[in-house]
Amino acid sequence: MSPMAPGGVHDPLENVDTRDPDAVVRLLDEAAKANREASCRAGSVDRIANKGVLVATGDLHDNPVHFARVLALAQLDRATEQAPRHVTLHEVVHGELRMGGVDFSHRALLRVAALKRDKPEYVHTLLANHELSQIVGAGVVKNGAPVREAFNEGVRITFGQEEASRVLAAIERFIRSMPLALLTEAPEGERILCAHSLPSPVLMDRFDESVLERDLVVEDYEPRRGAAHLMVWGRGHTPEQLERLARRWGVGLFILGHEHVEEGWRVHEPDVVTLNSDHDKGKALEIPLGERPDLEHARAWLRNLADEDVALRAAAQAAQAPQEGEADAPSDRPS
Repeated sequence: MSPMAPGGVHDPLENVDTRDPDAVVRLLDEAAKANREASCRAGSVDRIANKGVLVATGDLHDNPVHFARVLALAQLDRATEQAPRHVTLHEVVHGELRMGGVDFSHRALLRVAALKRDKPEYVHTLLANHELSQIVGAGVVKNGAPVREAFNEGVRITFGQEEASRVLAAIERFIRSMPLALLTEAPEGERILCAHSLPSPVLMDRFDESVLERDLVVEDYEPRRGAAHLMVWGRGHTPEQLERLARRWGVGLFILGHEHVEEGWRVHEPDVVTLNSDHDKGKALEIPLGERPDLEHARAWLRNLADEDVALRAAAQAAQAPQEGEADAPSDRPS
């Protein structure tokens, strides 16, 4: 039998030797290529049709149980061009430190890479500030520990000093290939934009609002100046700023992460849902694309990742749902 991840889904890394640096570098480069060349990629965003289902997440921080439940909700194996199923994944590294303060969350990043390689049109690996910190050298402290150094040490322990630099370089290429956001192709004012965050209001004068319409360049990653850096680190958004960006990008609902939300989700008027997917009250949204995106509908889309039965219900719904073509087939067709 194939290995199963917590939640009853197949481990995306079941066919990858995660201690073989050649296999890991190859996987990361294939995933980076998938990020850049997927047909949904346009500029620095993934654009998807306004149909099917989107499972939107917040920060995951190497929570393997919630990661598996997200995949159970997404049911990516059922995705088709006519009935697509999408999932956003971001802030997957830098979980709770183990084994003497060493962080092995590169394995979580490899799982995301494997998913992107295998399902390039349906898996959307959004850039987040913790991933960005790994490639620009900006220190991030979590629970008093410098997590960037702990992450690098985990890579060195896993692959050895000589091979670690090659693996870290491949990780950087994968991170640099990530889109800034996912955007649904809906009418103006009805689009959903999923991103790790938005710029802080006080730094909007530095922010290039056209960044979603073009490819990212090296300068976009510069700390406190580049558009990508400003976007993934921002907090404290104001209604006036949100209305400005909503008009600029044609957005009706922003779905963000980045901030700690004790209950797992929070609404911010006029048009923001903030999610945490990593802690005991972690949440995700299961969105039937095509419904009008607003804060009222968002409550009905909410899914509790701490609920052990969330994956079982998703599997049961999948088993009961008609396969592609069955719904339109005549009832008297030959068996």
